[in-house]
Amino acid sequence: MGVDGTWQRRCVLVDASASGAKLEVEGSTDPLKAQEFFLVLSSTGLAFRRCELIWVDGSHVGVQFVTAKTKARTNAGKHFVSSQ
Repeated sequence: MGVDGTWQRRCVLVDASASGAKLEVEGSTDPLKAQEFFLVLSSTGLAFRRCELIWVDGSHVGVQFVTAKTKARTNAGKHFVSSQ
């Protein structure tokens, strides 16, 4: 589901780890290319993970779960300035 709630896709959780997951997505994977989205793990929406898209292979996608730790690494990389 989009962070702003404007889109959603059904998917099957193919594989999962502490840091990410492999999903089989129904329909277009284009909306998943948004910076971040939610993987809703329950019908009530009480179990979810914030994700970012890592790779796409047809209907299969790989996502990384966004945590304070991964967010800090991403933000640190955006501020890196090369001396070359």
